[in-house]
Amino acid sequence: MAIVGGPRDVNLNQNSAEMEEYARFAVDELNKKENALLEFVRLLKAKEQVVTGTQSHLTLEAIDAGKKKIYEAKVWVKPWLNHKELQDF
Repeated sequence: MAIVGGPRDVNLNQNSAEMEEYARFAVDELNKKENALLEFVRLLKAKEQVVTGTQSHLTLEAIDAGKKKIYEAKVWVKPWLNHKELQDF
């Protein structure tokens, strides 16, 4: 059960599918907004914070112009509204 307040680490062995979906979403949204061509490689680390919904703090690896780079992204999810938003990349 999540606790309201600060971010908590997510066990990627148990929640990797959902967190990876958010990481892929973040890369896709950045590509649309910035007309970029990043290619998602893998999710490295994730934290969750309960807010009005859930904010996922993601550390991911993506390929940019043929080079692997590490990025940080924040995705805000409100499942009851079917809402997902990239807040920071």
